[in-house]
This record gives sequence, C-alpha cells and structure tokens, in this order.
Amino acid sequence: MAAKPAPRTEPAPLNVKKLTREGSLSMNVADQLEGLITAGTIAVGEKLPTESGLCDSFGVSRTVIREAVAHLKSLGLVEARRGVGTTVIRAAPAEAMPAKRIRPTTVEDILHVIELRLNLEPAAAALAAERFEADDETRLRDTHAAFVKARQQRSQARNEDFEFHHAIARATHNPFFPQALEQLNLSAIPRSKLATSEVNTDSTSTYLKRVEAEHQDVLDAILSRQPDAARAAMARHLERARETYQQFKEKG
Repeated sequence: MAAKPAPRTEPAPLNVKKLTREGSLSMNVADQLEGLITAGTIAVGEKLPTESGLCDSFGVSRTVIREAVAHLKSLGLVEARRGVGTTVIRAAPAEAMPAKRIRPTTVEDILHVIELRLNLEPAAAALAAERFEADDETRLRDTHAAFVKARQQRSQARNEDFEFHHAIARATHNPFFPQALEQLNLSAIPRSKLATSEVNTDSTSTYLKRVEAEHQDVLDAILSRQPDAARAAMARHLERARETYQQFKEKG
C-alpha cells in the first residue's frame, strides 16, 4: 500500500502579480487576495500563506501585507488568530451598508449628486496629480489624516470626508473646481443626508474603513503624480458609492 502523503503545513504559493508602485500597494494586495477568495481559489476554512510567504509572493513589505489583511478582516472575509494564522471565513464580503433604510426622495437626491461628482471629481483628481504644490500636498495629507482619526473615533466623518475632496479640488489650481464643491457643501457627502434613525451603526465602521482605503488609493495616485491612476481611483471610489446607494432605490 502506498504511503499517505504528509500533510501540507504551508499553503501552496499563490498565483499573483508582483506589484508596481502604482496606487496603494496594500489595496492592490487586498484586491488580489479578495479575488482569490471570492473565486474559491482559497476556500472557506483554508489559511492564507504566512506573512513572509505573502511578502515573497507580492514582493512587498510586512507592513503592506498587514494592512491588506486588515482590509480583508474589515470585509469579514478572514479572521486572524495568534498561533493559528489567517483563515478564510467567508466567500464574499460582508455587506457594509451606511444605512438601514433611506427615504426614496433622499436616495434620488444622493444619486443625482453622485452623478454630478462622477463627471467632475475624476477630472479634478487627474489635474491635482499634475499640478499640486507643496502646500497642496500638506493639505491633502492633513485632511486624509483627519478623516482617519475621525473614523477611529467612531464619528461619521462627514466634514472630514468633504474637506479631503475639497483639498483635491483646490490642488487643481482651477478655482471653479473648489467653487463647484462649495456649492454642494456637505450635501456632497451622502451620509450628511441621512437622518439619525436611518444610520446603520453596526456597519458604519466597516463602511468607513472601505471609504478610507479608497481615499488612500486616490491620495497615493495624486502624490505619485499619476493623473490616469488618480482619475481611475476617484472614479472607482464614486462608482462604489453609486452602487451602494442604488441598492436603496431598488429596495424601495
């Protein structure tokens, strides 16, 4: 009788792409791992490769891997246990909705504003990547850091969200971009239109972590002076918002 093969203690190497310096490295890693999980390549109950194994596969630092795994945890896809490793616990991201319900007229307003922003802000992000100066860089970093801090303090981070987008508009050095956002003011941020009773407090943290990661993608592309990547990152950010709020219209 043939001997049984020895049990595998280390997951097989992943078929992933080495990363370039374009966009957020941690989000690139997280996106590839999420794709492998949702496709079933890494099944529920299986472990991710070790931290060092992931570093080798993607060609990135441990910090990048830790940030990527933290993002997967925020989506409810994996859990990490000391001495055990990181295990896949879901085949699809947990739903992270900003609200329990939204009045139909409010949904319409939100979608109209997002439509306007989709035709304005990706272009602003591309111009910002070409034109930002030293004071713009400081403002962009500061407003992003303020958003992160507000999220960590379990705030809705509405003002901080607006200020980040406004900083990008200012970095275009075309005064009409920030003026357009100023006309919208906080109504540019969909969460500002939600009544307290509509807010989904259980998933707000997960939802805002996703927003934070998308902001980081936009910021990285701008500060690395990659206009096309900045345009694409902003478009993805706003498209995800539109898809999220479109679900409330379909439920209604």
